[in-house]
Amino acid sequence: MGFRRRRWRDLRPDEDKVRVNRAIRINEVRVVNEDGQQLGIMPTDAALDIAQRVGLDLVEIAPTARPPVCKIMDYGRYKYEAKKKAAASKKTQHQSQLKEIKFRPRIDENDLNTKLNQARKFLMDGDKVKCTVMFRGREIVHSHVGHQLLKSVELRLADIAVAEGRAMMEGRTLSVGFSGNRQAIDKLKAQIERQRKADIEAGIEPQPEVEVEDLELADEFEDETDLEQDDEVSAAADANAEADQEAEEGDHA
Repeated sequence: MGFRRRRWRDLRPDEDKVRVNRAIRINEVRVVNEDGQQLGIMPTDAALDIAQRVGLDLVEIAPTARPPVCKIMDYGRYKYEAKKKAAASKKTQHQSQLKEIKFRPRIDENDLNTKLNQARKFLMDGDKVKCTVMFRGREIVHSHVGHQLLKSVELRLADIAVAEGRAMMEGRTLSVGFSGNRQAIDKLKAQIERQRKADIEAGIEPQPEVEVEDLELADEFEDETDLEQDDEVSAAADANAEADQEAEEGDHA
């Protein structure tokens, strides 16, 4: 029975971090075959001959050992599999994003808590969060309410996040960014996981989460309603002003 012959890869250290075949210049190596079996210490030329006879490569896998450890393998396939694993690992890594959560100055406590929970979820997933207070109509006159709201948000997120500077006013919006404290988040995740396992053992059903998109739809409806109310108030104020002016003119006449 003959053995398959092929051209070898003789990679130098400056071309590849791993020495392969004739690039292995040391006299003796410890050899592991393709099945993981220890073949012991032998001259490098003998190890190369074994690898060549089975149609595989001799790859240096532990260059700092004395003598270095080499494995007989298909180096091309090894590099391909390593590249696939690296790509899969990169794909599963979470890319940090900036998530925005919008608040109204007159937000009620239930909606505030729900939005804060969503902010916490984003932060624990590794994202940054931008909290924005949206002013409508004459609400802009009371911008201090927005500052108080964002200060409250900062205090309630302080266990896992820090504010990135002070709240800034842009037009009719007041915003401040938050970034997560990874050490605190990892500790909290461990606590949550322990509690989750305890709840499962106790037969407690997990509560469904309210997504922030649902709240944004509610906010849009609230915004339209508030704008209509502002228009009604403005129209009533204008009518009252006209009536007062006519009455005043009548008194002068």
